[in-house]
Amino acid sequence: MKDLVEIIAKALVDHPDEVEVTETEKQHEIFVELRVADSDMGKVIGRQGRIAKAIRSVLKAAGTQQDKHVLLDIVD
Repeated sequence: MKDLVEIIAKALVDHPDEVEVTETEKQHEIFVELRVADSDMGKVIGRQGRIAKAIRSVLKAAGTQQDKHVLLDIVD
């Protein structure tokens, strides 16, 4: 999941070298934390959170294949 979020985020932002993704797994849940540059925050979230929702949808679909629940947190 970490690699998937990293690829998507780096494609969206102007400063791909500042993208940081951490992943924590507990039983049937995977917590993914995404950090980007302050100037790129709007590009990752999108208008009314549409891009963030789309990323979460992709993660949910990928997690279903592994029988895991995936949570994405976009951190300032």
